Amino acid sequence: MPKTTIELEEQEKAWLDQQAIAEKVSAGDIVRKALDLYRHHVAAPSLSLPFDDLLSQTRGLWTAGDGLAYQRRLRAEWQNQ
Repeated sequence: MPKTTIELEEQEKAWLDQQAIAEKVSAGDIVRKALDLYRHHVAAPSLSLPFDDLLSQTRGLWTAGDGLAYQRRLRAEWQNQ
């Protein structure tokens, strides 16, 4: 695994060290996890929208009747198999 040097503010480094101790992992593990989360956020920015925004953007997409009735009908079919 290649090594990378980063610069942090003193309070960021202190928090990182304390968090690593609390989680019983290395500071590098936390940085890698944070980088992974950031990569997913950048790759799928629409998935990081607040829940209310997601609701407003998807409201009205289902036009085939009562969605709850549809779900119940499907689940009843699964139980009958």
